[in-house]
Amino acid sequence: YQRRVRGINAEYGGRFGISGFPTIKFFSKDNKEGEAYNGGRGEEDFNKFLNEKCGLKRVSGGGLADDAGRVEALDALAAKFMGTEDKSAVMGETVSASADMDKTAQYYHKVMKKVIEKGDEFISTETARLSRMLEGSLSDDKKDQFTIRKNILAAFASSSDAHTEL
Repeated sequence: YQRRVRGINAEYGGRFGISGFPTIKFFSKDNKEGEAYNGGRGEEDFNKFLNEKCGLKRVSGGGLADDAGRVEALDALAAKFMGTEDKSAVMGETVSASADMDKTAQYYHKVMKKVIEKGDEFISTETARLSRMLEGSLSDDKKDQFTIRKNILAAFASSSDAHTEL
């Protein structure tokens, strides 16, 4: 075992500047030399570092944070949508605002379309449906997709709740 550790140290130590163990380096697509990690050794510390470097929003245990998938500008349009009678106009603004964004951002538009078709209660029924699905056996990719959808629906729900209280 010691020979193997010395072999790794000799082979990679000089190449990547590793002089002691444990040494943690982050290798991105653009940085083949690696970036030294000098943060804390706790799970939260690693999560924070990796989230920053990889553009992720993961929490301990591997799940997604409550704001994963959400876009601040589209959240504002969701609030505006839920608080107006002219929902079609706001939906048009959302289509324009999300046109150059990824597929996840397009979900805001889809939700607006469903709310126009089915009413404001679509938000709570769809949230409940996704919650039930997340309790079942799903691939990690599906869990992420459904969690992001629930997160986006929360932007509409909080706007709807605030509108109802007025």
